[in-house]
Amino acid sequence: MPAAKYQFKEPEHHEIVIDKVGTLRIKPSTILWKPAGKHDFLSVSVDAFGEWMCGDASGAKKVSK
Repeated sequence: MPAAKYQFKEPEHHEIVIDKVGTLRIKPSTILWKPAGKHDFLSVSVDAFGEWMCGDASGAKKVSK
């Protein structure tokens, strides 16, 4: 049987499931968060997330590797 000429490519993303907390899905331009027990994801652009993390409002602390 010949190979299909056109194949569906699944969008590239990484998904991290944190037990009893929720699911984090990272796409090329968007970060999605779904709390445990919920059906819908909340989304934010990668740019907006970066601005928030680097700002004072996030309370993020700089760590070394």
